[in-house]
Amino acid sequence: MIKGFGGASIWSEDLKNLLPFYRDTLGLKPTSESERFVLFGDPNAPSLGLGSHSEVKGKNNDPARHMVGLMTDDVRAEYERLKSKGVEFVEAPTNYDQITIATLKDPEGNLVQLFQM
Repeated sequence: MIKGFGGASIWSEDLKNLLPFYRDTLGLKPTSESERFVLFGDPNAPSLGLGSHSEVKGKNNDPARHMVGLMTDDVRAEYERLKSKGVEFVEAPTNYDQITIATLKDPEGNLVQLFQM
C-alpha cells in the first residue's frame, strides 16, 4: 500500500554539475552524501536527492515537465539573494491567491519553484 510522498530526485550526467548550486547557492544542507548521490532533508521525511545517472545526458530539454518546490518564509528576499548570485529566474515572485511563487533554473535547466504560503 502506498503511504504518501517520499521525495524526489534530480538526475544528472555528472553530480558535480548540480551539487554546488543546490548546496552552496541555494543553501540546502546535505544529510547524506556519496560519490554519485546526495540527499537533502530528513531521510525519514520527504526529501530531495541529486544523483548521477548513466541514462541522463546534458541539459534538460523539457524543463517544465517536472518542478521541485522549495518552501521559504520570504520568497522576495530569496529572489533578491539568488538574483544577486546570478541565478536565472523564469518567473519573478508572483502572488496566486494564498501562495507566492518564484521559478528559477538550475545549471542544467531544471525548474525549481520557491513557495511562500
